[in-house]
Amino acid sequence: NRFKDTRMNDIWLVDFYAPWCGYCKKLEPVWADVGAELKASGSPVRVGKMDATAYSGMSSEFGVRGYPTIKLLKGELAYNYKGPRTKDDIVEFTNRVSGPAVRPLPSKQMFEHMLKRHDVLFVYVGGESPLKEKYIDVATELIVYTYFFSASEEALPESMALPEIPSVAVFKDGSYFTYDEYEDGSLSSWINKERFQGYLQIDGFTLYELGETGKKSYILHSKLHHPSPDSPVGHLTVRLKSLIQMVAKDYRQHFNRDFQFGHMDGSDYINSLIMGEVKVPSVIILNTSNEQYFLPDGPTETLEDLVSFITGVLNGSVQVFKNLKVLQRKKYQKTIKKGEPQRKFS
Repeated sequence: NRFKDTRMNDIWLVDFYAPWCGYCKKLEPVWADVGAELKASGSPVRVGKMDATAYSGMSSEFGVRGYPTIKLLKGELAYNYKGPRTKDDIVEFTNRVSGPAVRPLPSKQMFEHMLKRHDVLFVYVGGESPLKEKYIDVATELIVYTYFFSASEEALPESMALPEIPSVAVFKDGSYFTYDEYEDGSLSSWINKERFQGYLQIDGFTLYELGETGKKSYILHSKLHHPSPDSPVGHLTVRLKSLIQMVAKDYRQHFNRDFQFGHMDGSDYINSLIMGEVKVPSVIILNTSNEQYFLPDGPTETLEDLVSFITGVLNGSVQVFKNLKVLQRKKYQKTIKKGEPQRKFS
């Protein structure tokens, strides 16, 4: 009861647990390390635990559906953490979400510093405007995923030229791309789709997060963990990776709206999704929105082979394999006011 009455005065990171939950017990030493690190760094965030079975009413108010559930409570907002349960990941999430939704970049030097520090950087450029209001709203919602910044036109790197001011841009993959409401739809949807690098290493957690982007298909290059570069498998692995990276960069305009590119070590996870077996290395396209996947009907040896395969998936000429195991993923949730139903963001 005391926590309920006073929590609005502080920022809290809370572990909602059940005494009988094995995963909760496994989290205990990590949770102690999280609290110690945040305290040592001078963070204003208070760290606590709550037995969700003993305080079921309050747990229900915050949308707790399973155990353990980690929430950052910030005023009237409650952000759900669903990443890896490691100290570093939880601390990074806490530091990001507990701060301002939009952080200022007051100078060229600070802008350049953040470009080096972040693989993906979203920046609003300009003064007060309806676009800025939308940007702040989206940042408040999506800060669970990434950082958001704002800057004046004077703080931009000299090599950067925006088509108009105000504008929202994402910096990644050695370049930058601007938001166009006419071409890209809602700002929230565009940011959600652009928050990953064009090509990335994918694991189970990343694949769950990709399900939140609105992109329907994920092009994966399944490879051995450490193939010998001199072996036939090693040569094929390097070639496939190079081809997919080339398509991700050079064919961005054609495929970025619908596809995410990356690779996954080993084939066990993919085999469990398709309930079958793929060779390693290989190329596979997953469409988790309708439980389908696609495989090339021949060797993928050239850039033309890969582009033809992807284009065939888009136009429906490639054979469809069904029964892809549905990815179960939790949603980030945000409480608008205490006692009100929580909004869920897809």
